[in-house]
Amino acid sequence: MSVKGQLAVLLNRLGLAWWIEVTTQSPKCIYYFGPFASSQEAKEDLPGYLEDLNHESAEGIQAVVKRCQPAELTIFDEPETLSSGRQRFSQQMP
Repeated sequence: MSVKGQLAVLLNRLGLAWWIEVTTQSPKCIYYFGPFASSQEAKEDLPGYLEDLNHESAEGIQAVVKRCQPAELTIFDEPETLSSGRQRFSQQMP
């Protein structure tokens, strides 16, 4: 792992790392990309993540760079049908 990567991991453990939070309306999801050692580093990588989501036909894409510690990297808020016919939603971050 690069020195920059090691620094980002350390900062993440301390709650000081930067993350890209991307929300999409269709599918209704929240994605987290990171950690990054600086907001500038995250902003430089942001276009690549947005391009990937556009290629996957995601709609209503919004992104923000912020300090956080996501518990999950992808949060789906779309109903899933279980074998019993009930619906469930993925666990959301508090």
